[in-house]
Amino acid sequence: MLDARRLQGRLGVPVDGIIGAGTLTALFAKMGAAPAIAAELGLAANVHFRTYGILDTGLRLAHFMGQCAHESGGFRYMEEIASGAAYEGRADLGNTQPGDGRRYKGRGPIQTTGRANYRRDGRALGIDLERHPQLLSIPSMGLLASTLFWSRMGLNTYADQDNGAACSRGVNRGNPKSVKAANHEAERAALTVKAKGLTL
Repeated sequence: MLDARRLQGRLGVPVDGIIGAGTLTALFAKMGAAPAIAAELGLAANVHFRTYGILDTGLRLAHFMGQCAHESGGFRYMEEIASGAAYEGRADLGNTQPGDGRRYKGRGPIQTTGRANYRRDGRALGIDLERHPQLLSIPSMGLLASTLFWSRMGLNTYADQDNGAACSRGVNRGNPKSVKAANHEAERAALTVKAKGLTL
């Protein structure tokens, strides 16, 4: 179970035992988000972290924050810096049309990538992300898709086991059971440790 009072004390926010947008805004800020982005993410997280069970335990929250902090450069980038050309023609991502690599490059805190993921998440959320992929560059929209992805990959289960490798591979490889290590797995682990220092 997540100790709300301990988290609030470590974040330096009023300690009332109720995790809300203010507490979550402070958490995003501690993990690197600029004030305006932290506020938008905190507001969205107050809804979506509850929907997808991420606030249920300190481990879930720490692993989610660590992975997203890595993917988004400390919540500074809601769109991948690279052009996306490297994803061109990647059938495993559903990028089958010319220009798909750039059009469906990584966006949001977890960096949703590939036409297939935009289509799948958009259908699940009732938002036409395949037609409007740029919507995931909006921090609150990107966070919604990120929490959905986290849930679809079953990563709360691995977070509960404190299995950072599986969380990393689920996010980066699309398969928590992948035998291939995630890119920058050590950096992901370090950011998760930083988040644990706040959530546990």
